[in-house]
Amino acid sequence: MTKIGSSDLDVFGLNLGGNVFGFTADEQQSFDVLDAYTAAGGNFIDTADSYSAFVPGHVGGESETIIGKWLTRRGRRDDVVVATKVGSLGTRPGLSAKNIAAAAEDSLERLQTDYLDLYYAHGDDAGTALEETLQAFDGLVRSGKVRYIAASNYTASRLAEALAVSDREGFARYVALQPHYNLVERGYEEELAPLVAREGLATLPYFGLAGGFLTGKYRSDEDAGKSPRAAGALAYLDARGERVLAVLDEVARAHRASVASVSLAWLGAQPTVAAPIASARTTGQLPDLLASVSLELTPAELAALSDAAA
Repeated sequence: MTKIGSSDLDVFGLNLGGNVFGFTADEQQSFDVLDAYTAAGGNFIDTADSYSAFVPGHVGGESETIIGKWLTRRGRRDDVVVATKVGSLGTRPGLSAKNIAAAAEDSLERLQTDYLDLYYAHGDDAGTALEETLQAFDGLVRSGKVRYIAASNYTASRLAEALAVSDREGFARYVALQPHYNLVERGYEEELAPLVAREGLATLPYFGLAGGFLTGKYRSDEDAGKSPRAAGALAYLDARGERVLAVLDEVARAHRASVASVSLAWLGAQPTVAAPIASARTTGQLPDLLASVSLELTPAELAALSDAAA
């Protein structure tokens, strides 16, 4: 277990992504995955009000609704850390005070809970003053409806500015950042990582397996027909990607582990990273994800992987 930044949220080293719930995983499959994850010691679930609004016939909130039903059926709330997000749902866009207040109530209702453990700004809203956004979040924290707040998809400059506003005004402060970060997407390391470390935040990266590329399942154009996400994964299959896969294969063999486990273990070992986010459509996909938490790579292995992806 690890703490999220300066908060008292103690979480498992794998953050279970809820983006598939109500999308590629139906309600019963989602319940099965959630049951198996918590039975294995997991306690950290990530979702958003916009999951899965992009699916024809969906309106958003489908993932939250399934998680809420599961929480109620389970009969326990306090031993699970639930994170959701505001700002990217088409019917509740942006980070105005009015929208944050309304969206929070919507999420609380769908999740069938009276508080959110971690509430993200899903993306920066340049059209709303940071002071307005942070004051609205602060009000939710003071009311007890939200325990902690976090940011997703912020640039280093805007994140620094937001933290400065909170410090100046005495508002609740972001305790974590959710960026796009994995072994083959390293932009986070340039400006955001030093800022996050300096400010005492935690990192909870999404797309930890690079759309499936870092599972090792997609290694040629012939693999494109195996999955709807194969085309995105194969975008990484160039000379650099082949180097990465070769080292991943070598490290996986040494540990008798899967390539996916090694990929997530590398990510979890990076400075500031508390818990990579990964999703499972079925219980059969969970073991490799869970195994990454206890997989300890040597300094030489970590360096070899980093160098291959440089």
